[in-house]
Amino acid sequence: MRVTGRAAGASLPYRSFDPRLVGRLECAAWVAYYRRDWIGLLRAAVGLTRHTFGLPWRQTLYGAWLVLRANQQWAPLENDPAAARRTMQRFYALLKARYREAYDPSMAAHLEVEWWRVHREHQRCGVDPDDGPLADALSALYAYVYGVPEAHVRRAAEQRALAMRHSDRWIAEGRDLDSPLLVQERAALVRSYAALLSAVHTA
Repeated sequence: MRVTGRAAGASLPYRSFDPRLVGRLECAAWVAYYRRDWIGLLRAAVGLTRHTFGLPWRQTLYGAWLVLRANQQWAPLENDPAAARRTMQRFYALLKARYREAYDPSMAAHLEVEWWRVHREHQRCGVDPDDGPLADALSALYAYVYGVPEAHVRRAAEQRALAMRHSDRWIAEGRDLDSPLLVQERAALVRSYAALLSAVHTA
């Protein structure tokens, strides 16, 4: 996400998160989403919003509710992408107001929901889909909101796409909570956030 000056940006909470904690929380959020456990997803979203973006508790709860609503709007097969984008626009506007960002919340929301769309297409490809388009969509989002070149965030995007591949296999194999695929998914997410953090600090 863009800030006024690199020195100021380096100290902001969303540039100083713990990759291990955020990776574990996102894995929990994905598990809850695919089990349609909305209470579990809200709980994970609260943790993600708090620990990834460093918002005060009131804004954390509001942001987590927006994330939940956007996911509920997107989840059905006959979904409402426009509504999901509007909800995510409100989420990015919240961050923009808190940290005086220069990005356009509408564009950030468009890029966010675009990778959701690409992933849904990715899921329809069956076994061993091409991860390239999904990594492209994630790179575009990261580059825009963090204000860095896409090449710098490519590894973060590729690891998150790999995590989604493990998640898709987990869904296909019955969504067993004891599956080793969840361990692989969580590890890939931790690597993704570690790479993102490194890219943000070295840009």
